[in-house]
Amino acid sequence: MQPWGILLCAVTALLLGGLQLLGVFRRRRPHEPPLDKGTVPWLGHLLAFRKNSSEFLEKMQRKHGDVFTVLIGGHYFTYVMDPFCFGAIMKESRSKLDFRTFATKLVKRVFGYEHNDAFKSMVHEASRKHLMGDGLTVMMQATMESFQRLMRFSLRPGEEKPDWQEDSLFHYCYNIVFRAGYLALYGSEPHQGADGKEKAHEVDRIHSNRLFHEFRKYDRLFPRLAYAMLPPKDKMEAERLKRFFWNMLSVKKRQQKDNVSGWIDDQDRFMAEHGVSEGMRDRFMFVLLWASQGNTGPTAFWLLLYLMKHPEAMKAVRDEVEKVLKKSGQEAGPGSPPVDITKDMLNQTPLLDSALEETLRLVAAPILIRAVLQDISLKTSSGTEYTLRKGDRVALFPRLSVQMNPEIHPEPHKFQYDRFVNPDGTKKDFYKDGKRLKYFNMPWGAGVSICPGRFFAAAEMKLFVFLMLSHYDLELVDGEEEIPAIDVSRWGFGMMQPVRDVRFRYRLR
Repeated sequence: MQPWGILLCAVTALLLGGLQLLGVFRRRRPHEPPLDKGTVPWLGHLLAFRKNSSEFLEKMQRKHGDVFTVLIGGHYFTYVMDPFCFGAIMKESRSKLDFRTFATKLVKRVFGYEHNDAFKSMVHEASRKHLMGDGLTVMMQATMESFQRLMRFSLRPGEEKPDWQEDSLFHYCYNIVFRAGYLALYGSEPHQGADGKEKAHEVDRIHSNRLFHEFRKYDRLFPRLAYAMLPPKDKMEAERLKRFFWNMLSVKKRQQKDNVSGWIDDQDRFMAEHGVSEGMRDRFMFVLLWASQGNTGPTAFWLLLYLMKHPEAMKAVRDEVEKVLKKSGQEAGPGSPPVDITKDMLNQTPLLDSALEETLRLVAAPILIRAVLQDISLKTSSGTEYTLRKGDRVALFPRLSVQMNPEIHPEPHKFQYDRFVNPDGTKKDFYKDGKRLKYFNMPWGAGVSICPGRFFAAAEMKLFVFLMLSHYDLELVDGEEEIPAIDVSRWGFGMMQPVRDVRFRYRLR
């Protein structure tokens, strides 16, 4: 063949390969879901998806039905909106649907941690040991003590009852809950004697507050960092913040602390025993910090806001809290010591449980993604059978498909504090088309990717709200203020955050 012929073949091959990458030749095969590639090669629907993921997926569902495939940034995602299909997807073998492929890339991008699949079981085992059952009791006590160090619950002798204190609700909740969780997990300043104890507590308050403010800077960058869409200046700031947290959570710094949780210690010890470098262990601690504390504070904000906006809900939940407190032989009031809340007490709060569940229904918005490793068949509740193509990704967006579905949750945009509880205090069942649903609220994910720390997270949020309702009168500065809209840039990343803060006031009861 002549040189020009070889060159022409090479150019043609490159051109065809490029067009293939751009998705030009992709066609819907028999039995595959409806395919929507958009109008822009490779990008597909990326811009619309990034602008408002929920709005885009709702539009696609109206257009194509409960199962459809869309092109987003060079990848084909099959979104499944039929909740009766969720069980089959969650239970499918990891040899066919794999969660780790996507998660590994994301963790490396946002935390700088090189994920090792062998350590996934370590996280779950440590969480079962320390964040559930008897281990959870220990963690709750540590968290309770942290809240007591950060919040002023009692008056000193001779002090008058203080006036109303005013603050920004989102900042207040996120700040207190984050710092209490951090101190309970990563340890506190060592001390000797009574005099040294208060000095150590003051160091903890200052240190944890500084850490929170740096965490919030990182948290604001997180969505664009996850999508690799940070401009150069913000990218430099994200790298600075990563290095800051790698240092502050490092093995060396932790060795200087007292009362480091078993959850942290066990995982670090396991990694060290399996030859993981100290630097990578430091990075893993940042992963754990975000996973454990990135969503609890924002959720506590929404829960308290909804309670303050719905007086009947506030009264019902506060009455329940006071009843449990009285049953335990404690009371919160001027001169009384801070209340001590136990795991058993939190198991006696069905209305608080329901109010928290309702809050999570309204504000939790994870996107659950699996890589399709083999062609698989998926049968919908209507009887239609689809083939999911190898190399694609299958995704669930529970907020749209179940949490805000009016067939499952009537008046889905309305906060109903008792939505999840029957009059006798038992948990309520939910149905669609007359059939009972297993998946009707999925704030923690499901299957192999379900949050292993969900019990600790729920306990942490309930502890905070229990304490707030026990010790404080609470009200919004402007009782007529509307509940702020959700920041749509955070769709897919756990609990949503508001576009603005809300002023509130509180005083000791």
